[in-house]
Amino acid sequence: MAAFRISRIQLRDLRRHRSLDLAFAPGLTIVKGPNEAGKSTLAEAIELALTPPEGRTADELRTWSAPADATPSVSIDFSLDPEDARADGDGAAPGVRTGRVSRVFGRGGPTTTLTFDGLSITDPAAVDARLVELTGLPSAAFFRGTAFIHHAELTGISSDSTIRQRLAASITAADRRSTAAKATLTAALADLQNRGEHSLGRLGVAEAAVGRSAQLVEAADGSLERLAADRAAAVEGQAAQVAAGGHLAECRDLLEQARRAERLAAERDAASDRAHRYAEAITIARDLATLAATHPSKERLPILRPTVLRLQALDARINELKRQLEGEVQVDFEATAPEPTWRLPTVLGSLGIVVGLGLLIAGAVVKGLAVLLGVGFGLALIGAGLLVFARRRRSAAIGADRQKQLADVQIDRRLRGRSQLENELKESQSDFAQQIHGIGQPDLSTAQAALAQEEAHVARIDELTARLESLVGRDAVETFPASRDSALAAAANRSADLATLAEAARTKGARPRLETEVSEAESGLEAARQAAAAARAAADANPADAEQAAGEAERLAVWQAQLARLQRRARVYEAALRGIERAEAATTAQTTRYVERRVNATIGRMTGGRYRRVAIDDGTLAVRVFAADRSDWVPIEALSDGTAEQVLLAARIGLLGFVTGGQLPPLLLDDPFAGYDDARAAGSFDLLRELAAGQQIVYLTASNRFDAAGDAVVVLAGPTAVDGAGGPP
Repeated sequence: MAAFRISRIQLRDLRRHRSLDLAFAPGLTIVKGPNEAGKSTLAEAIELALTPPEGRTADELRTWSAPADATPSVSIDFSLDPEDARADGDGAAPGVRTGRVSRVFGRGGPTTTLTFDGLSITDPAAVDARLVELTGLPSAAFFRGTAFIHHAELTGISSDSTIRQRLAASITAADRRSTAAKATLTAALADLQNRGEHSLGRLGVAEAAVGRSAQLVEAADGSLERLAADRAAAVEGQAAQVAAGGHLAECRDLLEQARRAERLAAERDAASDRAHRYAEAITIARDLATLAATHPSKERLPILRPTVLRLQALDARINELKRQLEGEVQVDFEATAPEPTWRLPTVLGSLGIVVGLGLLIAGAVVKGLAVLLGVGFGLALIGAGLLVFARRRRSAAIGADRQKQLADVQIDRRLRGRSQLENELKESQSDFAQQIHGIGQPDLSTAQAALAQEEAHVARIDELTARLESLVGRDAVETFPASRDSALAAAANRSADLATLAEAARTKGARPRLETEVSEAESGLEAARQAAAAARAAADANPADAEQAAGEAERLAVWQAQLARLQRRARVYEAALRGIERAEAATTAQTTRYVERRVNATIGRMTGGRYRRVAIDDGTLAVRVFAADRSDWVPIEALSDGTAEQVLLAARIGLLGFVTGGQLPPLLLDDPFAGYDDARAAGSFDLLRELAAGQQIVYLTASNRFDAAGDAVVVLAGPTAVDGAGGPP
């Protein structure tokens, strides 16, 4: 355990003391003085310095004789022993840390300063928290219940219940009025809570008021929610309308850019196409000039073509005439025509048919002349055969005669036309020679080849001329370069203009897409306008009264706040009550054994060995002492008040380090041994001197008989002023 020791205390204008500066021994210090010498003020000053002042004011603490503007103050120089160090009579042990805490009570409230480990803290909350760490004393009540033992606490013990109550107060480090506090909390809870159907507590009244007000507020809130929703819808509709308008404007701007982009692209493409056409026209014009200067034939095609055609016709005629005149004409002359050979068979055949028919008739008429039938039939057949032969011969003779006539005619024609053909051949050959000479060609095949080349040459010229006219019309050739350069410049300008437009407007198919988006945006804007108008109309038509709703809400808030305060108060009361009970029970259960050990370790020294063993019941805190003369345990109330006081004092001293969480603050004793005889007092002071080796003890007394027991003795002078008038006023 770490011991907190006060080395010096200074008071200014604090109750009894206008100015006080005392030095304390690290062990046992005796502070003596008569009544009203300021011993209680000194104890209160230590409490004020080491625990939160809890609303103490300058007017409350100021010395009577001090000026009205005087500021009471208390300052303490202290040291903190390490847990493994112990103070000796010469001073502090190695490793001891020192510090100073001061509180000045001015008109604006207390000002606190803590200097420790080379750091200075002025924030009151931080100072109080640090002091709790150093001393283990969280509050003034805790200090009075643990580290300050007043003589009144150890006197007047006449019953077991009183001993248990004071022992419980010591174990829990609570205020001596814990029972009254629990009674007060119980009464306060009863006042808050319902006591019956017709006796509502303050909580019941507040809950009923909150219920009624909540219904009114709920109805008003419903109307206000609808109004708020309508207004929010109106605001959203207006925002949507503005957004739709902005979107439409953006779409229209992009659409206009897209249309311009289409025009610029068309103009750029047209200019590029025109530039390409003029560039191609320049090439074609150059080719035409070359072709015009390089005809394969000296004769132009209008002359060459009909001449070659004429030559072809003459060549064909010459060849035909030559074929007609090839060979000689043979003419055969006959004196008389040959005798016809068909007449005799004709006569014989006719005669055979007539005779045969006669014989057939005779044979048929005269019976017995059957032979005639055969002879007649045979002659008729022979006659018929001769007639057929004669007919064929006659046909052959007629054909021969006709051939002879044709041959005569041909011979006659040949004889008459040969001279004409020869003359025509000569004329054709002469004309052919003149024509071929006229075109400067050696023969027809050469002329035909020259014609083919010229025709191909002229066809190419015509083709290029037509291509040139289709490209640039009838523009002059000398204007082609300027027109090409102008078209290239126009295309470059259009490309530069296109680059200034938005990418979305220059993409392929942007205009139809943007036209669709503009149409949709226009529809969206119209819908947003209608929605905004409908929302505004709904908000205007809402009959909600905001002021009335606000009034109801305010009343509900007031009732809810009051109900919350009451509920919070009830929870605090219940928590405090349960906390007191739990703390008492828990602390008692955990510390009973500890108290027994500490009391058993000290009670023998205090009673001169008469009593050495004490037992405390965990549940009832009933105290029993082992009496040697009875050889049995006896209740504490069976012993003298002095023995009971010693048991309780031993418990209080032993519990200090336990309830302060391992810290050992200074132990203040307000003359608890005043009623002891010399022997008991000497034994008790022997125990105090032994305890003072580990923690600081300040013993306040008005007696001189304890001076020799202390490491230091501080004397406080009593008051000297007297009332000289005497008697009642």
